[in-house]
Amino acid sequence: MTPLLVLLFGFHPSTAVGTDLLYASVTKTVGTVVHDSRQTVDWKIVGGLATGSVPAAIVTLFVMSRIGITGGNSSLILNLLLGAALLLTSFAVFFRPWILRWAGDHIDAMGERRVTRWTVLLGATLGVLVSVTSVGAGALGTTALLILYPKLPVARIAGSDIAHAVPLTLIAGLGHWLMGSVDFGLMAALLVGSIPGIIAGSLLGSRSSDAVLRPILAVTLLIVSVRLLWI
Repeated sequence: MTPLLVLLFGFHPSTAVGTDLLYASVTKTVGTVVHDSRQTVDWKIVGGLATGSVPAAIVTLFVMSRIGITGGNSSLILNLLLGAALLLTSFAVFFRPWILRWAGDHIDAMGERRVTRWTVLLGATLGVLVSVTSVGAGALGTTALLILYPKLPVARIAGSDIAHAVPLTLIAGLGHWLMGSVDFGLMAALLVGSIPGIIAGSLLGSRSSDAVLRPILAVTLLIVSVRLLWI
């Protein structure tokens, strides 16, 4: 969403990030309700992630407000950070099966307390990344959780990741709003358009295999990241 708003519609990166975050907090809330009704949310994991992400997001937003990263001269910096985050995400999407296979034996040997500490650290990392770029809570977060909790069903991992994104994107979005980088007219338009988009995407996604969707998504993210890095 954020790179599309920047590259196709010409919004300032800070406005694109802030608006996308508040937009995501609404859509992720709906997704959380659905997942919770199906008992596919592990609230212990959500709590561990939020323990790290919420303080990290608040500190990051405070630093951003102090250094004026939402100003007119910050476009280049934000584009570079966004491009780097998307590049990392594209690799996480494309190489996910190999990453999980490589990490599996190492993670199985870890104790529960150590896994919990890594979960909090993951949350803190996502808190910084999402607050600055609005990217990371999806593909990166899910991949990391699949590594840390290999025995959990994928649906429960996805549900927990979506549930954690609600407080993170809400706090980060409110922080951007206080800094004046949220366009509520744009946000309303995105929410209206998301309803038919979600329906169409769900129908198409349910008929396509992961072997097809994963490379397409990874290549798309790679192209967008390169475009942002060379803007």
